Amino acid sequence: MRLFFKIIYYYIMNFINNLYIQIKNVFSDGVFGISLGDLAIILFSIIISLLVRSVVARILVNKVKNIVTKTGNKIDDKLFEALVPPFRLLPIVIVFLAITLYFDIESTLGLYFQKINNTLSTVFVFWLIHQALIPFSNVFNKLDKILTKGLVLWIVRSLKYLIIFLGIVAVLEVWGIKIGPVIAGLGLFGVAVALGAQDLFKNLISGIMILLEKRFQLGDVISVPGHTEGTVEHIGFRSTLIRKFDSTPITIPNYIFAEAPILNYTNRNFRRINWTIGLEYNSTLDQIKKLTDSISSYLSENENFMVNDNYKSYVRLNKFNDSSIDILIVCFTATRDWDKYLEIKEKLAIEIKRKVEELNLSFAFPSQSIYIEKQ
Repeated sequence: MRLFFKIIYYYIMNFINNLYIQIKNVFSDGVFGISLGDLAIILFSIIISLLVRSVVARILVNKVKNIVTKTGNKIDDKLFEALVPPFRLLPIVIVFLAITLYFDIESTLGLYFQKINNTLSTVFVFWLIHQALIPFSNVFNKLDKILTKGLVLWIVRSLKYLIIFLGIVAVLEVWGIKIGPVIAGLGLFGVAVALGAQDLFKNLISGIMILLEKRFQLGDVISVPGHTEGTVEHIGFRSTLIRKFDSTPITIPNYIFAEAPILNYTNRNFRRINWTIGLEYNSTLDQIKKLTDSISSYLSENENFMVNDNYKSYVRLNKFNDSSIDILIVCFTATRDWDKYLEIKEKLAIEIKRKVEELNLSFAFPSQSIYIEKQ
């Protein structure tokens, strides 16, 4: 038992002695060849940069803001707002640059800090470029006759992804990772993926064609026969989101729009009303003539309806149906707005009902006469 305690005592003392030697070496030689004083300066600088970066960034931001607000240009205001987040990284970049210059660049730690500084500088530059795209996207919006709003969003989003990709490539190059072989490997992998992702690329190309051809835009009311109809809310790379009239969202792959006919109700110049009203067979010709004339007068005198050579209104006795004398009413409203269109239709229906009652006419309904022969 006494021998066991001696062995335990020996190992404990040996551990304490080794720990003492390590601590002594640290105080004499430092860590990684860096003295404790230099190490303390590095840690202190990093901690201070993290603590004061918000304060320094706020001072820089306020200085620039005072200059920007004096100009009458709104683009520089939006550019300033977009560049605020990257500027919060600037104090850390400056501190690591100072640390890099402080150490011998040929030392192992000096090279390590140089890579960190180059990485932070690269991230800072590409972050600035990425954020600068936000205000400059308004320049594309001014080309609305050439580019649709959806296409502008698609271009800006693609440029952002490209900048992020180039930034990652630049950071990898800083750390000595060659991207060429990686891209070559991804190329072979991409060929394999492409064979199994034909629908994805088909949808992507169809989405680009939708934006270029302007078949429809965000906010348009469209109908895709055999699929759905509603309001376009989002045009994506792979699919388009349509909000149906019952508020149900439905996502349709873009290739369908390339293969199916699209009815774009928003692009119509006007909305049409095409009604057939049936009168009873006991209606006289004089009553029918007065009814058609009064409806025609209402359409021609009402500013809510279009009356010209291109958009004519028709109120005509159309045909003799099985149970009714049919009157055809065709006219065009002077609005494309759905709510206004419904309001105009309602007023027209009320006016027709009033005229029918004034002329002592009656609307027909399907009926059948049965004759019974007596024997």
